[in-house]
This record gives sequence, structure tokens and C-alpha cells, in this order.
Amino acid sequence: MTAPLRRIAHLDMDAFYASVELLRYPQLKGLPVVIGGRVRGADAALMQAAADNRRAELPLDAFPRLRDYVGRGVITTATYAARAYGIGSAMGLMKAAALCPDAILLPVDFDEYRHFSRAFKAEILAVAPLMENRGVDEVYIDFTHVEGGQEEGGRVLAARLQQAIHRATGLTCSVGVAPNKLLAKMASEFNKPNGIAIVHDGELAEKIWPLPCRKINGIGPRTDEKLKALGIRTIGELAAWRGEALQAAFGRSYGAWLHAAAHGQDDRPVVTESEPVSMSRETTFGRDLHAVADRAELGAIFTRLCEQVAADLARKGYVGRTIGIKVRYDDFKSVTRDHSASSHTADASTIRQLAGQCLKRVPLEKRLRLIGVRVGGLVRTDRVAEASAALSRYHRAADAAAHEGEGDGRQTVGAMPGGGAAPRASQNLRLFD
Repeated sequence: MTAPLRRIAHLDMDAFYASVELLRYPQLKGLPVVIGGRVRGADAALMQAAADNRRAELPLDAFPRLRDYVGRGVITTATYAARAYGIGSAMGLMKAAALCPDAILLPVDFDEYRHFSRAFKAEILAVAPLMENRGVDEVYIDFTHVEGGQEEGGRVLAARLQQAIHRATGLTCSVGVAPNKLLAKMASEFNKPNGIAIVHDGELAEKIWPLPCRKINGIGPRTDEKLKALGIRTIGELAAWRGEALQAAFGRSYGAWLHAAAHGQDDRPVVTESEPVSMSRETTFGRDLHAVADRAELGAIFTRLCEQVAADLARKGYVGRTIGIKVRYDDFKSVTRDHSASSHTADASTIRQLAGQCLKRVPLEKRLRLIGVRVGGLVRTDRVAEASAALSRYHRAADAAAHEGEGDGRQTVGAMPGGGAAPRASQNLRLFD
């Protein structure tokens, strides 16, 4: 009996955040809508309509417009009508206002998006159990052994999933099906929105090689510029280069990967369970804040971030041991600091205390643009005892090794837990105690 062909799907929700908002505000369908930033004063009418359960009845003139926005926020996503004006994700809201001043501006509502994310993924799992989470709005699915996964190259199953998701959520998605994850992700972009694209073995020259190199997930703007400098603009042109030449230009590992990717080679499995490495929360301020002049405001924001991270950990069943912070200054330079605790925690006050210690190791003379809190070294709550035992064994071994080295004339100066030199004595005030 012939083994079934490997069929991997990449399912990507169409303009996910914006589409969720259009479900709540159907009167905005077909209009340029931008999602970005936190709730603002101008959103009072939206908040009241939500409280009164009458979002769909809100007149168009009650919605905030992009032209009235003042600040440095960025776009999370936009409707297809807004994208027609050249507006895209990660663009500054002020820049977008110059392109389409009449676009409607809505605040981000992550709780609502997570609700819909869980709903559409539940529909997939009910049909195809081998699903890999790739974020709130996209997944990989192994179609190989699922009913309909081989029919028409996977089109039959893809259509069934689209219909199930739309029935359950009212949302649309686009699906690419191919022999592997690399090609499936490219294929899912071919027929957006609400489309299905199939790539078979032997169709590289027709469907993949004419595409620009940036369409390969893993080729960023810097690599793309270097490729263009070498006269390589399309995936086909990249495939024509010998592997040795690419390794000479880009390094052994990355060059070999570029050669394989251009030839559509990717043997990565669909991973159904992946443990998170860390959880974090951060916020960009509406205006630059100073650690002295804005001490109270910064302290409140910092505490809220720690509480949000703690809530994320508790909700997902994890504890962490490495507490870190990130600070971005008004000149866009960033610094990070972290501290490894003696035990795992998901307690907000403990995270706040340790993150505050990290902040004392950061220069705070310049004004701040962003601040973030991160908890790493995660383990599941039900495996804390096992992790603690392993940590104790590690410390005992380290102590024994240090004892054996005593008296050999060597000295470690300024060593920090987890590596790196000890920070100089902080000149900062205790701003975040």
C-alpha cells in the first residue's frame, strides 16, 4: 500500500483583529478601519455602547477618526479597505493619518481576540488533531492522515475547516496546503482573503520561484538587501545559486538553509505542544516619561505590568525563576536586565520586587519611551518540585566545584548569577520601590 503524501496546511485568519471588530461593529464593514493603541478619551462613546450592549447601533459619526489622533502609537492591524490606502501593521498612527485621515480608529481589545482565537482553534482540533499554534491568528495543521486531507491536494479538508470556522465565529480564513510548512505558509498568502491555495511537488518553478525572496519566512529585510546586491531578487534566482556559494556569502548554516528553502525543502514536523520560554508584558507611553518627574505614573504602570504578567502565568499554569525588565529611551536605544531568583514564582508582588531590583541597575537619567517586564525560566506549576530538585543538584555540584578550586590563586571578580559582570553601584534614586 502506497504511503499517503505529506500534506501540511497553514491556516491564517484574515485581518483577524479588524475582522473581530467588524463583528462587533457591522456598520463599519467596507470602511477603512485601523486598530491600534489603548483606550483613549475619544473612545468614551465606544465604551458606553459596549456597556449598554448596543455596539451595532452606534452611528458612524460617534467613532473616533484617525485624523484626530495625537501620539506615537502604532497600528496593530487594519481592514482591507484601509490597506488600500497603503496603511499596514506596525505603521505609526500619525503617519497613517496622513494617508487616510477619515479612517476609523479603534483601540486594541486583546481579551476579545483571545476569545475568538480559542474558538476557531477548537473548530480545527475537532477535525484535525495535529495542530501547531503559531500565535493568536495562525496555525499549522497536518492534513496527511485526516479525512479529506488528500482529496484535491487538501482542498476538500481546507474548505471544510473554513466553513466550520465561519459557522462558529463569523470569521474567514485563508489556507495554504503544501508538502511542508515552508511552502504552506507562502501558499496561504496567494488567495487572501478567504482563499485556498494548493502547492504540489513539482510546482516550485511555476508557483514559488517567481516570488520575491522576502516571501520565504526567515528572510528579513537585511538579508533581502544583501541578496539584491548579489543580483538575487526572486526565489528562482536564489535556487540557481550553488549551495557552496551561498554558504560563502551568508555563512555555513544560514547559507545552507537558504539553498534548501529556495528548493522548497523543509522537514520540520507539526509540533502539537510547545512550552513557552517566557511571558512578558510591555507598554509604550503616550509621551516620554522621566523617572523623577513622572515617578508616580511610572510606578503605577510598572506595578500593573507585573500584575498582568503574574495573571498570564497563573492563567496558563506556569511559574518562572528569571525576572527581567526592558527599558527603551527617548533616543530609541534599549537596555535589558534580569535576575535569577532562588525559587520559581508567579506571585505579582515577588515579580514586582525582583523587577524593581533590575531597574536599579539601569541608568534612568534619560526620558523613557517604553518599559516592559518579563518572566523566564518557565516550568509548569505541576512540575515545580521536579525543577527545584534539579536546581538544588546543580547548586550542590557548583558548590563542590568551587570548594575544590579554593586556594588555587584564582579569583572571580564581580560575578553575577547567570553570568556577566556585576553592575556598578547604581546612582539612581530608588524610584520603583
